[in-house]
Amino acid sequence: MSRAFVFPGQGSQAVGMGRGLAEAFAEARLVFEEVDDALSQKLSALMFDGPEGDLTLTENAQPALMAVGMAAVRVLEGQGGAPLSDKAAFFAGHSLGEYTALAAAGALPLADTARLLKRRGQAMQSAVPVGKGAMIALLGPDAEVAEAVARDAAGSDVCEMANDNAPGQAVLAGSAEAIDRATALAKERGAKKVVPLSVSAPFHCALMRPAADTMAEALAGQTIAPPRRPVVANVTAQGESDPETIRRLLVEQVTATVRWRESVLWMRDQGVSEVVELGAGKVLTTMLKRIDRDMKGEAAGEPAEIEALLRAL
Repeated sequence: MSRAFVFPGQGSQAVGMGRGLAEAFAEARLVFEEVDDALSQKLSALMFDGPEGDLTLTENAQPALMAVGMAAVRVLEGQGGAPLSDKAAFFAGHSLGEYTALAAAGALPLADTARLLKRRGQAMQSAVPVGKGAMIALLGPDAEVAEAVARDAAGSDVCEMANDNAPGQAVLAGSAEAIDRATALAKERGAKKVVPLSVSAPFHCALMRPAADTMAEALAGQTIAPPRRPVVANVTAQGESDPETIRRLLVEQVTATVRWRESVLWMRDQGVSEVVELGAGKVLTTMLKRIDRDMKGEAAGEPAEIEALLRAL
């Protein structure tokens, strides 16, 4: 059985995440301490105890989710006695989760990843004034219909498909006015449901260009090692191993569509039959059921789940 390890994106955060891992495993505690030190911030306390409003701030949620994912990785490696790459064909992550995947694959050091995500979160948060952008989830239409809705709603504004998550589940992002038009159009064209998303900025669209420029600067001086296993990039929906290609794609990712559905299908076509979601929540595992029911999916982010996974690896 060929296996991929995947890592969630923003929205999976919840107060209390990582606490169980820290209480049960020394390897997890060391990850949280290293991230706290890298950011000169007691991020772990915010993760464990909140307040929720502070944890959900993009600049905190992004490194926090990475920290929980990497805590799970380090526990599996420490308790299992081998690099996780020995158990994987590919790594992948949804949006910020791509950074976690790169850290898990050995391409980025943990402390550097935390600092990059802190900067990425700040840049994305400040790229668009509050209230000027919006995001909606479309339930029902396929990717082609969602893209057509975005294109027809844009006019002279920005409206683009931010996430192609699963069949019948896409996310649009853009200016508030264009998203209002897209909401009406999607309903006219048969969307079962249109859900406004409670986000601080319109991620993964052209309005994020200032954030992409910031990340180009941040990544220019960052050492990126060849990953021990290919990391499936959100932008290309295929495995990437060349450090310079990875650097370029991380910049493009800020404004580009997260091609998650295609990424999972590409891994399936390479022979992957099991997808293991590491970190907070089970969002990607739920999506997997919609993408391909024949692929085995499981999530591991709590001690009992990690221990069960260790027995299975």
